[in-house]
Amino acid sequence: MQTPVILETINAGDKVIGVATLNSEKSLNALSLAMAETLLPQLQAWADDPQVACVWLQGAGEKAFCAGGDIVAMYKAMQAQPGQLVEEVENFFTTEYQLDYAIQTYPKPIICWGDGIVMGGGMGLMNGASHRIVTERSLLAMPEVTIGLYPDVGATYFLNRMPEGCGAFLGMTGATMNASDALFLNLADQFVGHEHKAQVIEALQAIEWGDTGALNHQKVTDTLERLAEQDDTALPSPQVEPHLETIQQCMSASSVTEATQRVLAEQQDDKWFQKAQKNLSHGCPITPHLVWQQTHHGADLSLADCFRFELTLSCNCAVRGDFAEGIRALLIDKDKQPQWQFASVGDVTEEAIDGFFDPPWGERTHPLAALEQVLMKK
Repeated sequence: MQTPVILETINAGDKVIGVATLNSEKSLNALSLAMAETLLPQLQAWADDPQVACVWLQGAGEKAFCAGGDIVAMYKAMQAQPGQLVEEVENFFTTEYQLDYAIQTYPKPIICWGDGIVMGGGMGLMNGASHRIVTERSLLAMPEVTIGLYPDVGATYFLNRMPEGCGAFLGMTGATMNASDALFLNLADQFVGHEHKAQVIEALQAIEWGDTGALNHQKVTDTLERLAEQDDTALPSPQVEPHLETIQQCMSASSVTEATQRVLAEQQDDKWFQKAQKNLSHGCPITPHLVWQQTHHGADLSLADCFRFELTLSCNCAVRGDFAEGIRALLIDKDKQPQWQFASVGDVTEEAIDGFFDPPWGERTHPLAALEQVLMKK
């Protein structure tokens, strides 16, 4: 049986670097429950080990860091018990968010090599890293509108830290982003050509490591900044920033329905914007409403509260939303003809959306009630 995550250490002076490789090249390293259950205790062990200076997180193969969550197993469980919160769904999202939170609050530097496809669940892993590297091949997106979900994995936190209007637009449309966009949107820290990966790792191995997380964090930052400055790889042309004025004008609407109408009414020759429009017009009508709530009411939530908020939403997408139908149409039957509950964003009722914020676990304690105790900062 294939190891879900390859774990190893490499020498770095008198310290070592922990290396974690998501190991499912065939699925573009889609994050599975087994991967999350492997990574979480290993991160704890490396955090506690004074020999480990930092962590390097990467995906197997050349195509993707991580193309999302492994949602087919959840689909099968949902099909067996429609309209109910099934254990497989709650367990997956709970463990995934614990992992994302652990990475976000990690006491040592985590360097994520975000080469190739970084989508959905991959965005959660990468965004939490202290040092996020993109390459000329990086392709990022939160494409949940196509499967009846919404941007989760901490997106309530990071969508609200983008330039005004961009988080709502990208969440509603699932538009793709390249390395230039990622840097502009605060989704990445450094750009390095993919051919220079070995050079980056060698530079990290050559650091004279200190004994505190803060000192080593700065040493990694200085090293990566120096490498990025020396790199002569051409950055891809930006896609988001040239449309910033249009995006902000569309997202300044007073309601999600009006914002949707403004986006779809735009007459654009640009293929990137046209693809975003197509995603929105064909995507799940519930998703933009959830994104609107995230970006209009989630900005003041703490990181832990963002994940608690998202677990409620995600489980309800499985119980009362279009998540199962979206997976069916895209990944199971592959007919790409989802039968959404509502015909358009404007048809979605306020009552329907309100139901997504009702805790689906009844009298039970919220599964992430004690999230702050996961890998507490030292």
